[in-house]
Amino acid sequence: MDKFLITGGRPLHGRVVTSGAKNAALPALTAALLTDERVVLHNIPRVRDISTLRSLLEDLGVDSSVTHEAHGNCIEIETRQLLNPVAPYELVKQMRASILVLGPLVARFGHARVSLPGGCAIGVRPVNLHLKGLEKLGATISFDHGYVDARANGLHGADFYFDTISVTGTENLMMAATLADGVTVLENAAREPEVQDLADLLNKMGANIEGAGTHKICIRGVSRLHGAEHSIIPDRIEAGTFLTAAAITGGELAVELCNPAHLTAVIAKLEGVGVQVVRDAGNGTSGGHTLTVKAGGKLRALDVTTQEYPGFPTDMQAQYMTLMTQAEGSSVITETIFENRFMHALELARMGADITMNGRRAVVRGKTQLSGAKIQASDLRASASLVLAGLAAEGETLIDRVYHIDRGYERIEEKLTRVGAKITRVSESD
Repeated sequence: MDKFLITGGRPLHGRVVTSGAKNAALPALTAALLTDERVVLHNIPRVRDISTLRSLLEDLGVDSSVTHEAHGNCIEIETRQLLNPVAPYELVKQMRASILVLGPLVARFGHARVSLPGGCAIGVRPVNLHLKGLEKLGATISFDHGYVDARANGLHGADFYFDTISVTGTENLMMAATLADGVTVLENAAREPEVQDLADLLNKMGANIEGAGTHKICIRGVSRLHGAEHSIIPDRIEAGTFLTAAAITGGELAVELCNPAHLTAVIAKLEGVGVQVVRDAGNGTSGGHTLTVKAGGKLRALDVTTQEYPGFPTDMQAQYMTLMTQAEGSSVITETIFENRFMHALELARMGADITMNGRRAVVRGKTQLSGAKIQASDLRASASLVLAGLAAEGETLIDRVYHIDRGYERIEEKLTRVGAKITRVSESD
């Protein structure tokens, strides 16, 4: 099992390129199940979750190929026939996003048998909204031996209201509704950029979707979809993590190929705590938009509450908590999305952080000197926060179970090394 060995106290300087968004690439890959023609996707990040989903798709009968590009991979997918409608536990348990095959399989093939998902242990995250929505569209749902069995002899349009905003729920039902007979209206839908990116791809494939990016999405079903070519949006969480890494180390870092419009809440918080963030729409070495963090001054404590997009993302909460350990004063961090997402706080406390937790609220008292220690990651974003802690700490930090970070960050140790961090991957065989 790999580990990261980090020697802290080195400000980050230079330029780092943002990878494609894992959380946009995953639904885009499953959308290819909706057509028998080839779908070509660019800017796919080289992360473990993508490999896991490719294995699942190939198990279903999908043909896929990968080509390395300057930034990320290009994956070509073709699903002429379904060899197997079952998404097995052995694959689904590794990643919750595997549930995204459910809607496309039922819509195109009329049958799906999908294991209830696994993924990070950050909360219950039930899939009941996916299932209720598919039932509203005309699917019959049953359960046995840990599997969801969904069947439909053609789906029909319907109105569906999400009691709780769900990103993957919105994506699953939006994909299913593209091939439904009639009009589907999804209300209280997720507004995340990843949902908008999926709608853009589906529309390129011949779907008729309006309103993606708002709380009301209208899908007019079509008889078939065709192939398309699409480039995945930048990963706003990776970009936010690098911005925070520069802030916590007191460095100056240009984060290229990002979309500042997707990072409004994160940028506002960084500026609020005393970090200068410069927006440049010019042509960096990788083209596209660049955000440059200029840090080094005192950090001020500032409260944060996680919210659905466009609010402060739950996937940046752990990184922000680490930053607050280096801010002057007390900050209150409130987690409203997942009920069990403070597990990183215990590891930060082992490094010297002063954090008190009460349910979904955590109080961070700073500034405290973090010291290197042996710690372990509990989930994807927690592992990123511990990397940031290691960068800011005095001495050496050894982070165990970094397979979590490999799920969603493309070669983070290599990217950080190139901008001045001292971080190495240590394998069991080393």
